[in-house]
Order: sequence, then structure tokens, then C-alpha cells
Amino acid sequence: MTDGVLLLDKPLGLSSTAAGLRVRRLLRAAKVGHVGSLDPLATGMLPICMGEATKVAGEILEGRKVYRFSVALGARTATGDAEGEVVERASVPAFDASAVRAAMQGFLGETRQVPPMYSAIKQGGQPLYKLARAGQVVEREPRVVHVDAYELLGIEVDAQGLPVALDCRVTCSKGTYVRVLAEDLSRTLGTVGHVSALRRERVEPFDPSRLVTLEAIESAAQAGELAGLPWLSPDEVLGHLPAVDLDPEGQRRLLHGQAVAVSTDGWQTGQRVRLRGPGGAFLGLGAVSEPGRVAPKRLVARQVSE
Repeated sequence: MTDGVLLLDKPLGLSSTAAGLRVRRLLRAAKVGHVGSLDPLATGMLPICMGEATKVAGEILEGRKVYRFSVALGARTATGDAEGEVVERASVPAFDASAVRAAMQGFLGETRQVPPMYSAIKQGGQPLYKLARAGQVVEREPRVVHVDAYELLGIEVDAQGLPVALDCRVTCSKGTYVRVLAEDLSRTLGTVGHVSALRRERVEPFDPSRLVTLEAIESAAQAGELAGLPWLSPDEVLGHLPAVDLDPEGQRRLLHGQAVAVSTDGWQTGQRVRLRGPGGAFLGLGAVSEPGRVAPKRLVARQVSE
């Protein structure tokens, strides 16, 4: 299978780019791209798109993310996680689970988050992390993010009964930095902190049961059984969008870049849809251009069917 998506369970210590390259070599694929980078410290769901499926990567990126992470209290690092050097220490006051949950409530809904210096966001043509490594700190524009759920799963305490770490889960929009959430929560609790462990449990709408390891991909490649991997077709990737089924003439017009007349009752202009030809063949992503008409946005069909 050359056109599809694998939900890689990215291992600890490997960058997203390196993980994607490993998959590309194992599958001998010409075109591979990953969606939603994970730091080397993080593990978990990393969608890897291959072939024509790379054309719908942007749709995957829009999905909400679910992360489970640990916050080590009492120390702030330069990077916001365990990879950076400690730049500040503070005592940790006594608090209980109810105090943590109350603090978490303040982060729910739409909020503005200042990206960390150690991030891939570019400013003046340079990634912020390169400026940070050079010892520079620049002003960053806050970004609007949305936190749908913020849960406390547990509190680790020391021999004196004082909190030393928090076990948390968050459901949030794309572009949300968990490192910043951890730092901000720590400040709200009267101390400092950093992410000591991070796992992306889910990229919506995908089921975590479809996760596959690098070892499983390598084993399937060696055995010549790649078809047995838990592939997601481009049509499945867009399964949360309504489908538009076209007749042969509609398919021909659409593949030539023309809008086609279809029933769009209840759909707003701009509504994204899946496009399918006769027999259910997946053609790509479309959108309602005006009432009663759908136009192509991102086609995956390789050739025009006359």
C-alpha cells in the first residue's frame, strides 16, 4: 500500500523527522510526511502519511490532540521539559487535588498562549529554538488555543507529604504547547515546574487501537506483509467529513477542476466534504462553493477518468 496513513507509536528519544525517515526507508516510499511534530522526549501517536495521502495531511492537523504528561514541581528548565537545564528553583507549597483541579479550570476554553523560545515557530526567518540556543530571547505574539479538558490523574508526594509531581491529561486544539500549560499551572499553584514525561494518546478522530510500532513495521517489511499493517486509507482519514458520491460525468468535471452540482441541503458555504466517484473510489477533498455546488480543493486521483 503506497497511499495511506500509519499511526506510528513514536518511541522515546527519536525526533518526528527521524521517525518519518525510518518509516520511509522501511517502506521504500517515495513521498512521506508526518503530521503534528512530537519532541524527542515525547512518545505516542504520530500520523505518517504516504503517497497521495500526504495531500490530506492538513485535514489531520486540524484534529484535537489528547496528551498525558507529568509535571515535575519545584524546578523550571530552559526548554520547559526534562531536556533543558534548570534555570529556576522554588519551594512547593502544600496543596491537595481539589486545589489543582480548581487551578486547571482557569485554563479551559479559549485562551492565549505565548509560544516557548524552544519551539519551531519562525521569527524573522529563523526558528525560535535557534535564537534560544544562541542565547537570544525575543518577544513572541500570543496565539489563540483551545483547551477542551484538563484532568488531574494523580499527585506524587515526598516523605513529608508535599507534592513533587502531577500526573495530568489534556485535550486541546492544534498549536497548544503542553510545556507552557505545565509551567503556567505550576505558577498558578505557587511554584515552578516542567514536563518530565509526555505521551500523545490520540489525534482525533483516530482510534489509539490502530497504533503501530517501528518494530512492527520493520517486521512486516522483512516478511513482505506490509498489507497486514493497520493502514488508514485517505477516505478513512477524512471519515469525519460528509461524503459526496458522483456519477461518471460529475467525476470527469471535478477531476478537471470544475465545480459540480450536488445536493448541499443543510451545508454551509465552505463546508469540507469527501469526494467519491462511481464505485466509491476516493477522489479527494472538496468544499461547498455555493448552495448546490461543490468544488475540488485537494484531489488525490492520479489521472483524469474520461
